[in-house]
Amino acid sequence: MSTKDWLEKDYYKALGVTKDTPAADIKKAYRKLAKELHPDKNPGNKQAEERFKEVSEAYDVLSDEATRKEYDEARSLFGGGGAGGFRGFPGGGFGPGYSGTATFDVSDLFGGGAGGAGGMGGAGGLGNLFGDLLGGGPRTRTRQWSATPSRGQDVNAEVSLGFDQAVRGATLPLQLSGPGACPACHGSGAKPGTAPHPCPACQGSGFISHNQGAFGFSEPCRQCKGSGRIVDSPCADCAGSGASTQTRTITVRVPAGVRDGAKLRIAGKGTPGRRGGPAGDLYVTVRVTKHELFGRDGDDLTLTVPITFPEAALGATITVPTLDSAVKLKIQPGTPSGRTLRVRGRGVPKRGGGHGDLLVKVEVAVPTN
Repeated sequence: MSTKDWLEKDYYKALGVTKDTPAADIKKAYRKLAKELHPDKNPGNKQAEERFKEVSEAYDVLSDEATRKEYDEARSLFGGGGAGGFRGFPGGGFGPGYSGTATFDVSDLFGGGAGGAGGMGGAGGLGNLFGDLLGGGPRTRTRQWSATPSRGQDVNAEVSLGFDQAVRGATLPLQLSGPGACPACHGSGAKPGTAPHPCPACQGSGFISHNQGAFGFSEPCRQCKGSGRIVDSPCADCAGSGASTQTRTITVRVPAGVRDGAKLRIAGKGTPGRRGGPAGDLYVTVRVTKHELFGRDGDDLTLTVPITFPEAALGATITVPTLDSAVKLKIQPGTPSGRTLRVRGRGVPKRGGGHGDLLVKVEVAVPTN
C-alpha cells in the first residue's frame, strides 16, 4: 500500500478503536468484525465484502508493532495537512525573497509505493529527512532503509458443483495459474550458482533522494531500476525476474449446504507475499447447477408430485423421492391441488446442525373424460 493510503485511510476508525487501544483489544475488534463480515456469512453482499477487505487491511497494519508505529508517525507528521501537499514553513514562505506557496506530494518524501512506507525507519529516519529539507545547498544523497514485507494479493476463482454435491458437501481439486518463485533460481533472479549484490549507486535502498535547498524529493534508482540489487548473470529460465508462471493444485473443501453464489475464503492460498510477507487469500465463488426434480428454499428442498383425482378425493399413501432414498407420504382425503406437505429432516444440512425439510407440493391431475 502507498504512503497516500496511510494518510487518507483511518485504520483505527475502520476497526472501531482509538489510537491508544492496546494490541490485544485491536485483535479482539478485528476478530469480531471479521466474523460478522466474512463472505461466507454474507453471500453476494458486495458492501460486506469491501468492508471485510478494509478491516483486513487495517489489521495488517495495526497488528504489527513496528508498522503501527510508522503509521502513527506518518499520520501525526503529515495527516494534519492532508495528502494534497506540504505548504510553506511557519513564518511565511521558505525564506527571504520567496513569495509563492510550494506544494508537493508527500509520497515523494518516502519514495512512493509500498516500499516507501517501510523505509521510514522510525522517528530517526524522519528526523534525517527533515534535516535534509532544512539543510544547505544542493546535493544528492543515498539513504539506507530496510524493505518491509508486504502481503500478497487476493485471488478469485470459481468452482461448479452439482446440486447433490452442494447439499452433501464435497472436496474438489482446483487448478490455479499465476506468478510464483522461479524454481531454477528460487526467486533470486540470478543464474544458479551466483547471487545478486547490493546496488552501489543507491547502496541497496532502491531509490535516491535529492535535496534542492528547501525542496526534497526521491526517485527510483536508475541503475537498479528501484530493486536495490544488481544481477550480473540473470537466470535463463526467468530472464532475471525471479518469477515464473506456475500451475498449482489446491484442494477446496466445500461445506454441506452451500448455496449458489456463496464465497469461500481460503487463507494464505493467494499470491505469495513479497520480501517474506504473508500470502494473500483465495476467494472461491461456488456455482450450483439445477436439479431435474428438486428445488431449494433456504435449508428446505422443494418437490412437485402429481396425484390422481381419486387419490386426492379418497386419500392415499404415495412414494416420493428424496436425495437419499424414497419415503412414504400420506395424502389425506379431500386434499386440494397445490397443497404443500412437509417431510421433516429430509432437506439440506444446516450449519448449526440438523437438516431442513422436504416440501412436497401435490398437483391433482384432472381427467379429460
